[in-house]
Amino acid sequence: MDRLIHRLRRLQKLLLRRGCTRDDADDLIQDAFVRMQAFCEEGGEVREPEAFLVRVVMRLRSNARIHRQRHPYETGLLETLELIDTAPSPDEVFAADQCLERMRTKLDAVSLRTREILFMHRLDGLSYAEIANRLKISVSTVEKHIASGIATLLKEKDSQ
Repeated sequence: MDRLIHRLRRLQKLLLRRGCTRDDADDLIQDAFVRMQAFCEEGGEVREPEAFLVRVVMRLRSNARIHRQRHPYETGLLETLELIDTAPSPDEVFAADQCLERMRTKLDAVSLRTREILFMHRLDGLSYAEIANRLKISVSTVEKHIASGIATLLKEKDSQ
């Protein structure tokens, strides 16, 4: 009996040194003993029980670590993560809506063509050359319209 307790303590110390918690170490040791018993019941012979247990415990530990890495959702790791809400607060939404409304008002003051060109560039992501080709105007004209639209919007920003 003393020899068995001695083996248990040595296995537990080995696992604790390798980063296992006491509960995990106890579970791994119990599993190792169950496997050794099953091996013996199937007709296997264990000449060195301590070596057998160490080998089984270390393989079980390795397999458990690999399983945790592959399946973090099963280990509770995801439950410990702190999730950050990236949605804007109601105040931020309201402020953005007000800013957008002021921008719409300012853009109503520019020509329809300037607004169209500005939107094609900023919202659709078209280059000056692409806009010029679509509207059959020069790149210089596109630049002037965009400069005019941006200047109008910057006036809005400065007046805040």
